[in-house]
Parts: sequence; C-alpha cells; structure tokens
Amino acid sequence: MVSAVQNPTDPAFLNRIEETLDSIRPYLMADGGSVRLRTVTDAMVVELELLGACGTCPMSMMTLRAGIEQAIKRAVPEITRVEAVTPGA
Repeated sequence: MVSAVQNPTDPAFLNRIEETLDSIRPYLMADGGSVRLRTVTDAMVVELELLGACGTCPMSMMTLRAGIEQAIKRAVPEITRVEAVTPGA
C-alpha cells in the first residue's frame, strides 16, 4: 500500500532508499561508477548523482531506468520516479 503522507525527509524513509542503493552499488562499482542520493522531492522523485563512469557512460540512462529506478520502486513503492541530477547543482 502506498502512503500518501510519507515525509521524504524522514530518516527511516531515506534509509530504505539508501539500503536499496547499497545493494546496487557493487554492480555499478564493478564498471567504475556509483550513485549518491541527493534528495527526495515532495512529489516522491528520487534525485541521484551519477558518479565516476556512470556520469559519462552512454548506457547510464538505461541503467537508471531499468536497474536503479525499478529496484528503488520495488523496495520503496512510495517513489514515483528516479532522476539523475548534475553533481553540485
């Protein structure tokens, strides 16, 4: 069941996202990349920084949609979308 009142800054909520990212990071790191959670918007959009090779890889958007986004949405169904953001923006 999706919670309509989930607080996107709640530490327990953010931890669920981080735990999911932790399960994916070894696969990204094997190819020289990683991701960093920047924020979750009020619209339940996860904003990630693509790091290392992920930032320049031509397949990064496919990895983001088919891999990272699907894993996060399975583990944290409140999330509506995952977006890449520019580092330092």
